Amino acid sequence: MPKDHAPKDRGIGASSRRREDVRFLTGTGRYTDDINLHGQAHVAFVRSDVAHGRINAVDTEAAAAMPGVLRVFTAADFASAGGIPCGWQVTDRHGAVMKEPKHPILADGKVRHVGDPIAAVVAETYEQARDAAEAVVVDIEELPAVIDMKAAIEDDSPLVHDDLGTNLCYDWGFVEDNKAKVDAAFKAAHHVTTLELVNNRLIPNAMEPRVAVGDYAFGTGDHTLYTTSQNPHVIRLLMGAFVLGIPEHKLRVVAPDVGGGFGSKIFHYAEEAFVTFAAKALRRPVKWTCQRSESFMSDAHGRDHVTKIELALDAEGHFQAIRTETYANMGAYLSTFAPSVPTWLHGTLMAGNYKTPNIYVNVKAVFTNTVPVDAYRGAGRPEATYQLERVIDMAAREMGMDPIELRRKNFVTEFPYETPVAVVYDTGDYHATMDKLIEIADFAGFEARRAESAKKGLLRGLGINCYIEACGIAPSQLVGQLGARAGLYESATVRVNATGGVVVMTGSHSHGQGHETSFAQVISEMIGIQEDQVEIVHGDTANTPMGMGTYGSRSIAVGGSAMVKAATKVIDKARKIAAHLLEASDADIELKDGKFSVAGTDKSVEWGAVTLAAYVPHNYPLDQIEPGLEETAFYDPSNFTYPAGAYACEVEVDPDTGKVTVCRFAATDDFGNIINPMIVDGQVHGGIAQGIGQALLENASYDADGQLLSGSYMDYAMPRADDVPFYTVDHSCQTPCTHNPLGVKGCGEAGAIGTPPAVVNAVVDALQRAGHTHVTHIDMPLSPARVWAAMQTN
Repeated sequence: MPKDHAPKDRGIGASSRRREDVRFLTGTGRYTDDINLHGQAHVAFVRSDVAHGRINAVDTEAAAAMPGVLRVFTAADFASAGGIPCGWQVTDRHGAVMKEPKHPILADGKVRHVGDPIAAVVAETYEQARDAAEAVVVDIEELPAVIDMKAAIEDDSPLVHDDLGTNLCYDWGFVEDNKAKVDAAFKAAHHVTTLELVNNRLIPNAMEPRVAVGDYAFGTGDHTLYTTSQNPHVIRLLMGAFVLGIPEHKLRVVAPDVGGGFGSKIFHYAEEAFVTFAAKALRRPVKWTCQRSESFMSDAHGRDHVTKIELALDAEGHFQAIRTETYANMGAYLSTFAPSVPTWLHGTLMAGNYKTPNIYVNVKAVFTNTVPVDAYRGAGRPEATYQLERVIDMAAREMGMDPIELRRKNFVTEFPYETPVAVVYDTGDYHATMDKLIEIADFAGFEARRAESAKKGLLRGLGINCYIEACGIAPSQLVGQLGARAGLYESATVRVNATGGVVVMTGSHSHGQGHETSFAQVISEMIGIQEDQVEIVHGDTANTPMGMGTYGSRSIAVGGSAMVKAATKVIDKARKIAAHLLEASDADIELKDGKFSVAGTDKSVEWGAVTLAAYVPHNYPLDQIEPGLEETAFYDPSNFTYPAGAYACEVEVDPDTGKVTVCRFAATDDFGNIINPMIVDGQVHGGIAQGIGQALLENASYDADGQLLSGSYMDYAMPRADDVPFYTVDHSCQTPCTHNPLGVKGCGEAGAIGTPPAVVNAVVDALQRAGHTHVTHIDMPLSPARVWAAMQTN
């Protein structure tokens, strides 16, 4: 569909206001915590206060006798249940499958991180459950904890899982066949830049903490789980088949309004399995609402990589090879998609926007006594981009080259382009996004702004960054070969009512992306009806077709494409009905602005008349087609989509304190065709804020004993309004995707991917311009203390 096909007040390309915001802004949304079932009980978990220890005994007698307590559960109650499953299996560079320890619902024998659930108290009220939880006595023999990833794989390290005999989950090499060629390229290189860096651990903090409500209908044997999930169908599959042994037709998972996810609500968590199990055991609904401090040690964390990256260049600055070695923290257990993040979502993006002929990526995934780590906004792509864009900036300084020109010299310019790390970019124009960035960021005015900062005694720097990401995570056949344990298609059902209204049931779940608006715009465009005639239904496995959920910027590219396929089937059938009503060949029937017409004539029939005929088939070709107007389609992409862009950041650094202020930020993104520019702007704005948070503020910190030092907002710094500037964003450089019907690429993660290196590059630039030439890198987050200390070092 061409990007300029629709009028600007409706359909594709219009900045339609988000219809879902009416309920969100008026307090009439329905979140999981708003669900209170008749007779429900409440659960409070007893969590470990040590990072590593052997459980000698759990005394629940006093707790069980307290007022309101219905039952206290321990690991013994789950002897017949499976562990929380991992959804991706990685094979290492030696051909061995990854180490995959059991992840029990409640800790069994050992605790492996602070916050590991040991027991669960179910009571009439949450207050009674919480009080009784404090009365559970746990006898733990504390064991030495292992926090540092490199130390964890030494021979004398304490073992997180004794039965594995090692803390190394896998040692992955990609592409292993490239290794010898990469090593040879480095030996022959004119210049080699080497950088060691940290991609700091982050704690996702969605507006809405996780909640789970389990219900069981004794008369029918039906289970229902209400949960804050990005992925209800996958939760049903994993929990039903692998944890609790519930047939899918007897398990309904409902994810109502969800207040943000950013990856942390993709996964199947122990608390969801617990409330589902307990509801049947007690024959009454059981509810768990996570407290914010509890979420810091129960929700999967993000990032946490330590990397050495090397870039080999020839005398003119052409990239010859990239070589990396990364230690990736898995935490104490394997979360749902954890193994795929530092491998297939990271290694495949190490080419970036550049035509580097030789690339080798090594990743050692390590178990430690910390909260499990999994996908967080961008998932592997931010880690790859940060490494690549930081080492390119450093190489430009070492070789005395302009950082923009060095990038331009190496841009991919011909498409499709097959990278040496197994992906094929279908479209892109990286020079165009850079040209646009230079324009909207006003690079020409930088020196004047720098002079104004100097008058205030502040150091001003300019950092730039290019990024590319792979979105959609498909096709299923490919990801199956790479270790995915689920298909990664999407599905949709389009049902047209007799009066012409359309209901779209999609497997893509919305938790802030605006699906109810943008999906309706696509259907409005295809049929020519008003957007308010289209209803979008999602988040309930009983009412929507099988779906893989929302993550990886896949909603419009994969879920939207499934919807387009189903809608096309509906329109094709409606065209046949219209042809019958108009006494014409269906090949001559055109649909435009909600009206079917016979090409070259003034004969026409309205959309509503055709849909009514489908359900009141008095004048209907029953010998050719059956009544009704409803179709389902599954869409499995043939490739990833590849959004790309260029970002620029200007900062001021206070030389007396090291405080960094982001003064200006500009972003140019190529997202292919744009459905709703306003929603896209909002997605980019949010991603940039999260990227600034990682670059300057956020850090999940553990001490040597495994205690989480940043376990609340008193110690974990989230970005606030005064930490970010007004942004200048542009997405006019559109190269449509060639392999989905909408030509879209995805936009949800771009800001979080492109921002951190732009900010760090800007800070290093500010210090370098001020004469601190010894400062070539500072690890994130660039706190005032770190920046000030870097300036003091000679």
